[in-house]
Amino acid sequence: MPCPHNEITIVQRSQRQSAVAAAAYQSGEKLFCEYDQQVKHYPEKRGIVHNEILLPANAPPPEYADRNTLWNAAEAVEKQWNSQLARRWVLTIPREIPPDQYAVLVREFCQQQFVSKGMIVDFAIHDPPHPPGHNPPHAHVLLTMRAMDEHGKWLPKSRKVYDLDENGERIKLPSGRWKSHKEDTVDWNDQKYCEIWRHEWEVIQNRYLEANDRPERVDLRSYARQGGLDIVPTVHEGAAVRQMEKRGIQTNIGNLNREIRAANRLMKSIRQLIQNLKGWITELGEKRKELLAQKAAEEATFLPNLLMKYLEIRKAERSDWTRAGQNRGGTSQDLKAVSEALSYLRQKGLSTVEDLEAFLEASGKSAVDYRNQMKPKETRSKVIDGILAARTACKECEPVYEKYQKIFFKKTKEKFKQEHPEVARYAKAAAYLAKHPDDKDSTKRSCKRSRKNFSAKSQS
Repeated sequence: MPCPHNEITIVQRSQRQSAVAAAAYQSGEKLFCEYDQQVKHYPEKRGIVHNEILLPANAPPPEYADRNTLWNAAEAVEKQWNSQLARRWVLTIPREIPPDQYAVLVREFCQQQFVSKGMIVDFAIHDPPHPPGHNPPHAHVLLTMRAMDEHGKWLPKSRKVYDLDENGERIKLPSGRWKSHKEDTVDWNDQKYCEIWRHEWEVIQNRYLEANDRPERVDLRSYARQGGLDIVPTVHEGAAVRQMEKRGIQTNIGNLNREIRAANRLMKSIRQLIQNLKGWITELGEKRKELLAQKAAEEATFLPNLLMKYLEIRKAERSDWTRAGQNRGGTSQDLKAVSEALSYLRQKGLSTVEDLEAFLEASGKSAVDYRNQMKPKETRSKVIDGILAARTACKECEPVYEKYQKIFFKKTKEKFKQEHPEVARYAKAAAYLAKHPDDKDSTKRSCKRSRKNFSAKSQS
């Protein structure tokens, strides 16, 4: 029951993102965004089974219980072109928990971790009608970034704090201004909460699994943190590779991940079988212990023997069932699984446990090599994307920036800058281009060609 997907992102205006659009996507509702005067609607979205807004005690319930009003208000209070509009979280829900408890589970978690701290929570539960195991049920959680006072008014995200010297006096700069820095009014952006929220989500899932008498447990730690696991981690695929795989186009990264998953599943079942064999040997009488131990060890050496033994064990477990019950209970599924495993072993030329362990070790090295190869390409691709975005920003904002440059008086210039976010956007884009002088004069077409080449190499 692996369900480790746990993704936290920020909805950013600088990336042309919208909190209203995010709310429309996860809720399936048609919302109107006052910032860009556009209707946000995603009619192709399927499988939305529940959505709900949770308000802290000091939030005005009549207004902000409405999704359109809430997120337009959250966007309206943000004045900067690069404002952070909302925090977004995607949580996978175990299918072993009954569907009628999905909303209760997510609601309890959000009340404990977010609403209690003053955040407004807008969550939706998606259970897409895909084949089992293809796309598990999951929750989209949208959180506000600003706190509220007791009257329901949005508070600033940060405040200005003056730096003090050893005597407790303010420090004056050569410009005549006082040295200062900004401090967050709330600690919601502290990175420690990523670990805390992730752990608490793991705890509450396991509590619900236990309450439903399920033996499975969720562990959201990485394989490295769990330690002692003979599991090869898969390689990050990325959006482009996933889209190609969905269209039926196989990639090297996708093929490698499929082999790693198949090998991990096979290794897990074989190790469990060997453990069971050792357990049975212990339970037998003292006189036959050594003989049976030697025989079991010999059988455990060859993978086909282990798989056949697995079929015998499964059949013995259902010996007191009716014939129809045995067939429905998974005999055909067991035969299919063993057949696929034997085919996989034959294809890879694996016959013993030692062969499989060597194959797993080689796959792990391949995964590490792929990661090392991908890192510089991904970094370069991000630089090219940044250059293209900076060029676009400079072109769009240049007329406004030229007007700003022609203003002589300082106060008038500052007022113009506050009223026109294009000025700050142009300055940031120009600074980015200045950091990459080698690419500054590259044409847009050549940058796009380079990005396409990097993407093709990373997908192949």
